[in-house]
Amino acid sequence: MSTTVSTPDATPAITGKPLAGKVAFIHGGSRGIGAATARRLARDGATVAIGYAASAIAAEALVEDIKAGGGNAIALKADATDAAALTRAIDGVADRFGRLDILVNSAGVLALAPLDQFTLEDFDRTVAVNIRSVFVATQAAARHMKEGGRIINIGSTNAQRMPFAGGAPYAMSKSALVGLVKGLARDLGPRGITVNNVAPGPVDTDMNPEAGDFAVVMHGLMAIPRHGKADEIAGMVAYLVGPEAAFVTGADLLIDGGFAA
Repeated sequence: MSTTVSTPDATPAITGKPLAGKVAFIHGGSRGIGAATARRLARDGATVAIGYAASAIAAEALVEDIKAGGGNAIALKADATDAAALTRAIDGVADRFGRLDILVNSAGVLALAPLDQFTLEDFDRTVAVNIRSVFVATQAAARHMKEGGRIINIGSTNAQRMPFAGGAPYAMSKSALVGLVKGLARDLGPRGITVNNVAPGPVDTDMNPEAGDFAVVMHGLMAIPRHGKADEIAGMVAYLVGPEAAFVTGADLLIDGGFAA
């Protein structure tokens, strides 16, 4: 007597718009990796809500750019340090569009200083933005997500390797996301929602420009001696939120040019 084991439905057919009909909230989406991700997900067919803290002009300009390319986007203020405001913003997006399928936690801060000069204010802000806001946003978004939901955190290769002094709190904050994503994957997996980290290495953004003071040192530590491009990170995010990645969860995926190799 044979036994039939049920398996999930086959991977949906991939079209030119694999995210058509999906709604995404990009937390920290007005600049850098967040902005590149917003453009990519909109290009793939998602309606994109761009959350920003202070960069209203950049966020609105990004919305217009996406609309000019045939996409659909809105911008709304969502300060990462204000849990109530961030939750209201996510709830508002779900109410406005009737659904929420994707959350990308891209908001982040980087403070560097020698141990004896690192202020408690900077430490607390690092924790509030890089860790606490990720939990708050995930908790809010998960209430609206159905099976097939996707949550992506932008982590860092520095969770694996911090090769210079002054970056301990930043490395700690990104290491915390590794543990958080593994636990959240267990919490949300039974509901068919995946949770993953994308962990970039040096990426040419305002936070870490390729012409910055640390570039030469960082390139010397890498297998591919250059900064990454924000679009390359967005490509990894697009894969994880797409139909082909339904079996990927609890992962911390390096995209760092071999920085941590």
